[in-house]
Amino acid sequence: MAEAMLPPVLQRIKSLGMEVFTNGDWNLNFFGIRSPDQVSGVYDDLMGCAYKVKGQWHVRYWAATSDPGVYYRENPITVRGTGILIPGQYKGAYSIGKHRGYEALVQTGPVRLWRDSNKDEILDYSGEDVDEAEGYFGINLHASSSHPYDETRDRDPETSQVGKWSAGCQVHATTTGFLEMMDLAKRQIKEHPTWSPKFTYTLLESW
Repeated sequence: MAEAMLPPVLQRIKSLGMEVFTNGDWNLNFFGIRSPDQVSGVYDDLMGCAYKVKGQWHVRYWAATSDPGVYYRENPITVRGTGILIPGQYKGAYSIGKHRGYEALVQTGPVRLWRDSNKDEILDYSGEDVDEAEGYFGINLHASSSHPYDETRDRDPETSQVGKWSAGCQVHATTTGFLEMMDLAKRQIKEHPTWSPKFTYTLLESW
């Protein structure tokens, strides 16, 4: 399909020299879009997925955070500082697995992090307090719930706080959004059993 026919978010990904999956139906493009606001603790980012069904593009957007919450900003898990996922494309870095006892998209390939160590509420993407690292850190795509498959009530993303739900993971604000993401991942595996059961996640800066 010609580039002009791509949804705008996929046009943006392609313009940055990153891969877009266009071959067939249910070939998922998972992505995140980070807000320019560098204050942590709120669900002011987006996660989403773009894919084709019967040759037609569909794009889903979900309220989320791509940043750690205030708690882990003030109480980092490691002495190097709180992890913040660096924008970019992480090919095949995610698979369905267990996050704290329930199925989510878990990190199974390397990603790159900033390590912000000054323990304030401002997310630092550069400067003397930031150290870049690449590896396996458990940066999962999960719910802001301990039992998302059992809950039916969604939080209000405009008023809810991230709290302890993210120490660097990509976290859905609502259970509905999380479950839609998981349904899509399982649908791709069902429709394409011979494909690798791994997923690519692309984090963009707001544009």
